[in-house]
Amino acid sequence: MSTRNRLLFLLTGWLIVLMPFLFWWNTWFGRHLSDQQLAEYLQDEKHPRHIQHALVQLGERMARHDASVTRWYPDAIRLASHPVEEVRNTDAWVMGQDTSGAGFHDALLKMLADPALTVRGNAALSLVRFGDATGRPQIVELLQPARITSPQAGKITDTSAVGTAIHQAGIVAKLTADRQLIEIRSPISGRVRELSARTGQSVTAGEEIATVDPGTEQAWEALRALYLAGQAEDLPAVTPYERELPEIPDHVRQQAIETEKAIRDRSK
Repeated sequence: MSTRNRLLFLLTGWLIVLMPFLFWWNTWFGRHLSDQQLAEYLQDEKHPRHIQHALVQLGERMARHDASVTRWYPDAIRLASHPVEEVRNTDAWVMGQDTSGAGFHDALLKMLADPALTVRGNAALSLVRFGDATGRPQIVELLQPARITSPQAGKITDTSAVGTAIHQAGIVAKLTADRQLIEIRSPISGRVRELSARTGQSVTAGEEIATVDPGTEQAWEALRALYLAGQAEDLPAVTPYERELPEIPDHVRQQAIETEKAIRDRSK
């Protein structure tokens, strides 16, 4: 092998290793941001993941009671109405890290009407930190299976299998309508519980395609919040998580038991 070819071979191998690392480095929310970078990222409308990265760092500093971050609180309030769901979802969590933040409480109350289930849920969970149980219905919603419906009439061309683990925004089914392929996605992370439509079946707009059970983290956080704010009418959503099933981890089952007890004690 000539020296030129050897160098090209080494360069190619180096790039194969470097590119995934650079991608990871630029998308990893744990990477520390300087104050200047944090301020720039919060304004970076072209890169929503930069905004998320900055929000995560902001939330971590708030949890450490870093008073210097209050200068960015107006940005957190502004981002509550950001067009990207993932940004609003992260923002709802962040505003729950400091219950003294001016304007946070009102912003979270408005987010209870967000079109995205997870944003409504995170806003409700954060409100519990403020001692406000207004979002209790949204918290109960986090414990219930998500109904996936068809956005328009068409024919199902592919579906996930029952029991498949799926991430938020993961594809549950594919629909062909007006010669276009439409991907039907899950609003939550979890596991496909039931399929109501099969491959090759024609469906109408709004018809149920599948249901997705909530993921472990979502259920656990909701149960913890209901431990503090739940009422007797919430018990039908809580008690199913007490069952000894492989898909219900022990810590979630134990939390459900403790949540039921706390609710019943409050109802006496």
